[in-house]
Amino acid sequence: QVQLVESGGGLVQAGGSLGLSCAASGLIFSIKAMSWYRQAPGKQRELAAAVTSDGSTNYADSVKGRFTISRDNAKKTVYLQMNSLKPEDTAVYYCNADIVSIGAQSDYWGQGTQVTVSS
Repeated sequence: QVQLVESGGGLVQAGGSLGLSCAASGLIFSIKAMSWYRQAPGKQRELAAAVTSDGSTNYADSVKGRFTISRDNAKKTVYLQMNSLKPEDTAVYYCNADIVSIGAQSDYWGQGTQVTVSS
């Protein structure tokens, strides 16, 4: 059984920083892209940042220059460092990974972690 377990998040004032991490566990042969999505109240889930297995990154325009995604392949973990946070960054953040396990390649999601930015 493959699982993604997130940690981090919480409450921070505008202009502050937070870090998220997401560790994959289970019978994993390889992990391709790893991403962070977010969903604000009343809005659709959107991609915040993604990183490929070779380290190439992609960011939503709204977070460019403020968020940094990285991964540690040995630890099967993806990180999201969020700086200069704004109230509009308030959302539930979800980890996503494209994982090759026994006989299949599938998309997996973490349970979500709340990030709240106060003004």
